[in-house]
Amino acid sequence: MSAAANLLWVALWLALVLVAAKTARLIWPLQKELSRKLVHIGAGLAVPLAWALQIPHAWALPAAGLATLIALINHRFRLVPEVEDVGRRSIGTIAYGLSITLLVWFWWPQRADLVSACVLVMVLGDGAAGLLGSSLSSPRWQVMGQTKSLIGTSVMAIVSLLVLSLLLRDLSWPTLIALSAAATLLEQISWGGLDNFSVPMGVAAMAYWLGA
Repeated sequence: MSAAANLLWVALWLALVLVAAKTARLIWPLQKELSRKLVHIGAGLAVPLAWALQIPHAWALPAAGLATLIALINHRFRLVPEVEDVGRRSIGTIAYGLSITLLVWFWWPQRADLVSACVLVMVLGDGAAGLLGSSLSSPRWQVMGQTKSLIGTSVMAIVSLLVLSLLLRDLSWPTLIALSAAATLLEQISWGGLDNFSVPMGVAAMAYWLGA
């Protein structure tokens, strides 16, 4: 199929993610974090889908830029509240789109594996950490005004290591552990949704510097 047709498949996937989030909000109206995390994780999975469909740079970069612009508009006007309703000041959705746009700009498609790995660390690691950390009881602490938990932090570290080991198979285990530790640390010290930028960009820069 053509690149345009393949890009439509990615757009269809994103539409299904929004439908799933809206459905979750209707069924569990008090679980606002669930619908937001569905979008957070589902939208990120569009990146490895684009890799599998071999979307070229000429199509991927404008699409990522457009998605970032839409996120900015939605942040301002709350057209799709399931994406933004976090109960605190956050620019997470904008940081999310911007990080993916920059990753695509620098490394797509020649290092689509690296782009996918860094995005999945953000969406799966941080997404699972947020869901489990907030719903399960464990020791908690404050970092820069944000609550972190032992379960959430552990999940972030474990999922990051699994994602990186599966997608960046040429790296040694010490390097993979260092990258997952960096992702976990960046998630800890970022505030206001900036982890959606600092985690993928920080891991990508460190991986590239280490020869990934």
